Amino acid sequence: MRTWTISELSNEFGITPRAIRFYEDEELIQPTRVGQSRVYAARDRARLALILRGKRVGFSLDEIKEMLDLYNVKDGQATQLSYTIKKFSQRISMLEQQRADIEHSLEELRGARARLEVLLGEKQPHRKPANDDGHGRLIGYSMNAAARD
Repeated sequence: MRTWTISELSNEFGITPRAIRFYEDEELIQPTRVGQSRVYAARDRARLALILRGKRVGFSLDEIKEMLDLYNVKDGQATQLSYTIKKFSQRISMLEQQRADIEHSLEELRGARARLEVLLGEKQPHRKPANDDGHGRLIGYSMNAAARD
């Protein structure tokens, strides 16, 4: 059976040994010990990959721990899968709303920047706007956005 050291896992996943020890302290992974050394099994490595993936998409460590701990429920992982699908759906909805909010903010900022460039251009007629496409058209400026403001 293949095992890994803390150094091997930290190199593979691009995290510090301290981070791996933290996940151990939080009982997310449970390596065995051989003397003073930690030895990580395939299960620990897989859990570490899932922890890092979960963090990357915005799950808290508590949420990740809940999802991982449900693996041990004796129903063929149905509980874990159902719970994880529910958590993923919630996270997807939240991220889609954040994306919509960000797109709206970007549209507002681009419109405001374009209007400011026009005002500055009136005060400095020889200055080319920073967001000019080289043909006198402003990049990122929507007449629809300007009309709403």
